[in-house]
Amino acid sequence: MTIPLAVLLVAYLLGSIPFGYLLVRWKTGSDVRATGSGNIGATNVLRTTGRLAGVATLLLDIGKGYLAVWIAGRWTGENALWMSLAALTVMAGHAYSVFLGFKGGKAVASFVGAFLCLTPFALGVETIVFVAAVAWTRYISLGSIIGAATFPLAVWLLLQPPAPIWTASIIGSAFIIYKHSSNIERLRQGREHVFRFGAHKS
Repeated sequence: MTIPLAVLLVAYLLGSIPFGYLLVRWKTGSDVRATGSGNIGATNVLRTTGRLAGVATLLLDIGKGYLAVWIAGRWTGENALWMSLAALTVMAGHAYSVFLGFKGGKAVASFVGAFLCLTPFALGVETIVFVAAVAWTRYISLGSIIGAATFPLAVWLLLQPPAPIWTASIIGSAFIIYKHSSNIERLRQGREHVFRFGAHKS
């Protein structure tokens, strides 16, 4: 196996590690996919299991995205194409985990981690956009959608990067929006969950 292909395999396997599922299983013995929104990501873990588990899930999912791109850079001499492909592949691993029957989460945190490594300045600007959107609307999903929709523009205006990186930012952002299709429908119907920093109390 050539090094670039090994890079993509490592990125996919890293992305496939379902930290939210594992942390909830370890803490409560339950399957996070059977509670709340059914998602394995940090927002659902926060809502159903508590702050510590939610924050840990977020940091670990960001970390695996960053690590996948960092490894790609180390193994390919900072090649923009393979680093960009690793960013998309780690997202695919999270969304279609081999360890969960090729199902998974929405890949927002792994997207953040991957582009934190690939385009840190643009990602920092978009983090401000995301926080402002969530503070204004109280919807994590809408903040993610707005952040994803504006991210490629930020990458282009702030960095004017090589074509592979800008293309990856477009594909990654489109994928995030696609994975939020059900959230978009709930937003339209007024049934989307309002963000609260803590576990849901029934």
